[in-house]
Amino acid sequence: MKRYDLIIIGAGPAGLSAAIEAAKRGLKVIVFDENAKPGGQLFKQIHKFFGSKEHKAKIRGFKIGDDLLKEANDCGVRVELNAIVIGLYLDKEVTVKIGDEIIHYKGDSIIVATGASENMVTFDGWTLPGVIGAGAAQTMMNLHSIKPGNRVLMLGTGNVGLVVSFQLMQAGCEVVALVDAALKVGGYGVHAAKVARCSVPFYLSHTIIKAEGEECVTGVTIGEIDNSWRTIPGSEKHFEVDTICLAVGLSPMSQLLGMSGCKMKETPGGFVPECDETGATSIPGIYAAGDVSGIEEASSAMIEGRIAGISAAEYLGFITKEELQNNLTELEKALKSLREGMFAPENRGKIIEKTDEGIEVSDSLLRKGYVDESEIERFPGVTKRAGVHPVIECTQNIPCNPCQDACPKKVIKIGEKITSLPAVDEMKDCTGCGLCVASCSGQAIFLVNEEVEPGYTFITLPYEFLPLPASGDKGKALDRSGKEVCEAEIISVKSSNGFDHTHLLTMKVPTDMAMKARFFRRLLV
Repeated sequence: MKRYDLIIIGAGPAGLSAAIEAAKRGLKVIVFDENAKPGGQLFKQIHKFFGSKEHKAKIRGFKIGDDLLKEANDCGVRVELNAIVIGLYLDKEVTVKIGDEIIHYKGDSIIVATGASENMVTFDGWTLPGVIGAGAAQTMMNLHSIKPGNRVLMLGTGNVGLVVSFQLMQAGCEVVALVDAALKVGGYGVHAAKVARCSVPFYLSHTIIKAEGEECVTGVTIGEIDNSWRTIPGSEKHFEVDTICLAVGLSPMSQLLGMSGCKMKETPGGFVPECDETGATSIPGIYAAGDVSGIEEASSAMIEGRIAGISAAEYLGFITKEELQNNLTELEKALKSLREGMFAPENRGKIIEKTDEGIEVSDSLLRKGYVDESEIERFPGVTKRAGVHPVIECTQNIPCNPCQDACPKKVIKIGEKITSLPAVDEMKDCTGCGLCVASCSGQAIFLVNEEVEPGYTFITLPYEFLPLPASGDKGKALDRSGKEVCEAEIISVKSSNGFDHTHLLTMKVPTDMAMKARFFRRLLV
């Protein structure tokens, strides 16, 4: 039997973060993961993270994964891949299947960071080839460079459904609709808005009735549901698609913790272990971190992993209680900031009618995926002024502040509480550098300049599709709903290593379109 100070199950964001913190404090650490590559969900995540600098904000998930792997390697962490943990027992013994062998390991401490699995829903035809989970679609696109399909319908408007829908379009797929049985969009409004302005319609209070096809998906029928979750006759809508993507939630993969004898509890988010603030379970020396203890964002999972790793070091006597507490204070503060705002755990399932600033939430955003023109100017980041200036269409209290840090002239202000709505300081002048546009993880910032050419406005917007338009290209400007509203011409395309693959398109539109035009569609030749 092989023995380690700390055994970690799962090489995702929580597991790797825990391994690094423990190894830094002198523990002999091994990490097991059933996959061929470490990093968990991080390497599927090509979008930029939210939060602040300490949460890896405005850095793309796969880059965070690379950084964690390098740091773990530098710290001497052993990562065992294609290793399926099939048993976790009360005395902290672990049985692992590696190839055709079953190997026994003994840990003085254990951290379980097994993450979560995708939920599925059943409907007529749900077993047809072409019905896949959103996570599977991400794996195909972002790990294996394979298009999941050509015409896709997405079920689910939580963050996973919204983010994967955008990534499907980046991969060259056409997303024909987003469908959700809920009354409101479940994910961040900025994620919904960047999908909506690409002309993707949202169907709330709808569900899938049937996937059509004999040998594979060739179409789908959806229908509106009433308050009793029954389909309303005559509300059926048909779409020709070859792929149906399901983003209907995640369930913690907590089976090993239950097997070990940890006290477990049923929650609205799944079956999870009873843990304290350090991730310690009811069994001394066994910890849980990340989605296995409750579904949250990867940013939270990394902090939970760090907390568990440091706590395991204290449990085994590698650091003092005082050292533990000094480390936990800052980490718990960082974790708390991610759990504030409209999407805080205590707000799940609630309808939030006003922002923390007392501003009425956009009803159109929640029902259609975009803020209506009649609503947009109520938010503090949406300003009209002379010269070039930012228009910040971030309308919900979400934990994010890279725009504030990016602005060299401090034109954008959020304050210490990162869930506050961004505002524009009218006393400071914007230089038009575009750093705020490129840094915004939600692609919700635009630069507007009405003083370059009489009768026209120049709008700089974020763009992450290929092929890139070129200066002089003509096309159509789209509004927040994805509707074509006017002719547009590309004035410039700026790319920079500092922008991290977010390109800045500056398009020229008639001045009366300054507060409407938010996306560019090139004319097909």
